[in-house]
Amino acid sequence: MSGQLTESVIKGIIRKVGLECAAQGQTLSETLVAFMVRAVVLDPRNDFNMDQILTEKDVQDLIQLCVTRLLDTTNPSLSTIKMQVYFDMNYVNRAELLCEQQRILEGKLAPVVRDITDHCPRVQEEIEKVYQNIVSYALLSSGLGSPTDIEAVREVTAALQSVFPQTEMTAFISLSKKDKEQELKDLAMLVTGIRLYNKECGKGGRSIDDLPAILNEAIPSATQTVDEGLNTCHMLAHKYTALLESMQEDPHRYMQLSSFKLKEALFSVRQYEAFLCILLSDAITSAQEVETLSVQFTATMMQLKNTVQDKISVDSKEVFPLFLELSKLWTSFQDEMLLLSFLTSMTSNLQQFLEIQSQLFPEEVLTSLLEGVTVKSDEERIRETMGTRVNVSDFKNQEWLFPETTDNFDQLLIQYHSFCAHAIGVKGLTLPGNPAIGILKHKAKCYVFSSKEAAYTFAQDPDKFIQLNVEKAKEYAELIQLLELHHQFECLFPRAQARIADKSSTKPTAKCDSSTQTDTHILPPTIVRSYDWNEWELRRKAIKLANLRRKLTHAMQTDLSHMKRDNFTQVYLLKDAGTQTKRDNSSNVPRPQIFLKGLRGRSSPATHMVKVDLTRAVDET
Repeated sequence: MSGQLTESVIKGIIRKVGLECAAQGQTLSETLVAFMVRAVVLDPRNDFNMDQILTEKDVQDLIQLCVTRLLDTTNPSLSTIKMQVYFDMNYVNRAELLCEQQRILEGKLAPVVRDITDHCPRVQEEIEKVYQNIVSYALLSSGLGSPTDIEAVREVTAALQSVFPQTEMTAFISLSKKDKEQELKDLAMLVTGIRLYNKECGKGGRSIDDLPAILNEAIPSATQTVDEGLNTCHMLAHKYTALLESMQEDPHRYMQLSSFKLKEALFSVRQYEAFLCILLSDAITSAQEVETLSVQFTATMMQLKNTVQDKISVDSKEVFPLFLELSKLWTSFQDEMLLLSFLTSMTSNLQQFLEIQSQLFPEEVLTSLLEGVTVKSDEERIRETMGTRVNVSDFKNQEWLFPETTDNFDQLLIQYHSFCAHAIGVKGLTLPGNPAIGILKHKAKCYVFSSKEAAYTFAQDPDKFIQLNVEKAKEYAELIQLLELHHQFECLFPRAQARIADKSSTKPTAKCDSSTQTDTHILPPTIVRSYDWNEWELRRKAIKLANLRRKLTHAMQTDLSHMKRDNFTQVYLLKDAGTQTKRDNSSNVPRPQIFLKGLRGRSSPATHMVKVDLTRAVDET
């Protein structure tokens, strides 16, 4: 059966299961139903084969099994799967949450921005209307007050007039749309900074909450709530683990406790613990961020006070950057408030998935079951194995990692959420692994173990135990996410995580009107005019050049023509020079005058030259 046909059949089954559950009073999300259908198909105990055509009976059996499991509210496995689906569909990290919030804010402000940037008012009334829209934009974008609050509107208007009087509207209108949008953002930030400064000075700001004080009080409270939830699930996990171990050691205890679904309950609290650890990490990050922001905000406010003091006028180049910095820091405080509200909501909503634990195992029942059983915490189990370590020489073809021989040992990516790789498939337990025993690196993946014996057993045939863990995850589908085994089930779970699948299908696509223009010739032309593609034309040019080599220009000179040449000579003019000595004396010698006759030749072939010396004698001078 082709994969596309099987997928289409599964989609039809998902729709029928959802309708059947709704008919019985349980309205479930499509994501949860899809996960349960795939989990039932994946379980080898149900004998479904995805590579074969599903008969009508197979389809009906599959639907009935899914409906039964989805309506069994006493099963911790269903509660765990619901918790996983809820967390994947709702949890986002800091960056994604802030980005989504910014997108929502921009969507709300888009009509106001268009009213400001798209209009080019000419008359005074229209200009005043645009100015009022700028006031509304500055108020809405800052989140410091409501447009219906007259006092807040007056504060924003006064702050805006101090940095952007209405007389500058003409210059603003002449800007391009992009420049107008940037100018609006800068003005809104300046107005926010001015209002925060005025509040600090006791001049207005009644509608502005003291966010640093609120955060400093709320974050510890939220962290404490998460810590209490972690302590509760730690205690339950330790008790469930102790009971499961006692079942494996004592057959009588196994018969007594086999009906309590302890493994499903253990996996549920372990998953709850993993999610709370994520939320706690985000809360700690928020606390650190708020502490840093508080220091920066106080320093910036103090610098601004020292700059302004009681001066009547202050250079805008000095105070405007400080106002902008105050606005940015306050926006960060608002982001932390949003993050804190999100974490608090997630923590509160996750608690509903732990309520089944108290229903299945009331305190008195759990206490009676634990009589004579030693309960060990995760820390105690790790301390018991701190003195043991794998001997590398016992393994020739295995690579073991230790803290003193491995860089960034604490940052290694451990498989199975750092649980013991041996105990999952063999015992069905999620025991904490101790990296000090040694981390086995097998096929570029790292595995930890709860004891030296477990490490030795696993290292003898890692692939066998890895397959056992996969088979265990097929029986308990909640282990796929708890142990991060999505890559093992890509055939049934084509996307690595339900969260990624949900986001890819529900996240709205950002749309905008855009246009592009491409120059005809961006670079200067490089056309070679002498280029010719025609081979015969190139042949003709070559022949022409070959003929020119034999075409020479000859010149000669004869006796009859040599006299007709134009000759040029260049002489140096006489130079006047004088010297001075102790006595004056002079002498004068005749200038030589010699003439040559017959140089141009005559009609006769022979040339006769006559030299005439007309130089006067020395005594004649």
